[in-house]
Amino acid sequence: MQNVDAAGLGIGDDHPPRIMGVLNVSEESPYDPSVFDDPGEAAAYVDDELIDEGCDIVDVGLESANKKFDVLSAAQEIDRLDTAVETLESTSGDAVWSIETRYAEVAEAALDRGFDMVNDIAGFADPEMPEVCREYDVAVAKMASPPDITKPGAVRATPWAERTSESWAESADYVDQVYEALKQNGLTDKTIVDPAFGRWSENQTVADDRETFRRLREFRGLGAPTLVSINRKTFLRSLADRSTEEALPVSLAATSMAVERGAHVIRTHDVSETRDAALVGDAFAPERGRSTGEDGELSAAELDVTTPGEAARHFERAGVAADPAAAVGRLYAVGGLDEPAREALRSAAAATDCRFVAGDEEGFLWGSAGALADLATRTDVPRALARTLPGGGWGDR
Repeated sequence: MQNVDAAGLGIGDDHPPRIMGVLNVSEESPYDPSVFDDPGEAAAYVDDELIDEGCDIVDVGLESANKKFDVLSAAQEIDRLDTAVETLESTSGDAVWSIETRYAEVAEAALDRGFDMVNDIAGFADPEMPEVCREYDVAVAKMASPPDITKPGAVRATPWAERTSESWAESADYVDQVYEALKQNGLTDKTIVDPAFGRWSENQTVADDRETFRRLREFRGLGAPTLVSINRKTFLRSLADRSTEEALPVSLAATSMAVERGAHVIRTHDVSETRDAALVGDAFAPERGRSTGEDGELSAAELDVTTPGEAARHFERAGVAADPAAAVGRLYAVGGLDEPAREALRSAAAATDCRFVAGDEEGFLWGSAGALADLATRTDVPRALARTLPGGGWGDR
């Protein structure tokens, strides 16, 4: 996993989770507490409500990304940049300043005037964006989007048969599409990937967002840090039947889970509370071992792979042909077996590169996902157990 330096702020596995607070200077933005058109008031908000509350990155939006509003041109965004720059110059706190835009021209103007990084909500649909970010040597968050600058986040609107192949387009699920959208147009050495949670298009569903969240670890396969923007989003609010105003608790619960699953940057309107939730998630996340040889050439890093799909993403990145199921280990508790059944299971496990050990009342079975899938097909394995194993039915759900 590559770490990214954002104007001196480290982002990645070697660093704590980073909090990106939101400031909007667009009158169309839907969340009033973060919207300002007066630089003095905006600066006070940034100092008091963002930086003092634990914000690491201030993300400034020049227009609302809400699809019901017309898309501003680059010139219109630049017209609003003065307020953002005056706000930056008027704040006393220390933070990395990010400009949210889809235009390379706007990004360049903001970087020239003091901004530190870019948040591209259109996923490099502007082909000049990666080069601008490389030229200025800045971090850039890239949100999954189609190659259409007017449709940020609308992954399902991508003409996938044209961009990939008809066979891929027919077989790919939504998470596959998000992953491929992030790969489209490449990544810079300082890219942070954003899976694009939210109703960015009419045909994106709550189920799409929930499945993306379940499979969040897969995006580690891109080898870049991950940013999530899940604060008060519909796919969380609907779980508890909460309005936007009531949705902070579900957002915080999801924040801890996102960090535990490998997210490195959390974008939020609720900085203090989100910071605490992120720290909890980080404290209980699995430790991912990393080491570098004395000569600096050899390196090793634990990938925290929990499913074959996650392993497959890493193999794909490296161009490796291997069975991803064989790279994943799982542990099962097994009870209710008499001694002959235990012996049969012990023999079956050994024959499939799994292992079974038993105490007085309970036993434990473990192995790679591939080995367990082989075990599930054997007739000498109890059906109740086989159904829980990978490939046995329940284990694949």
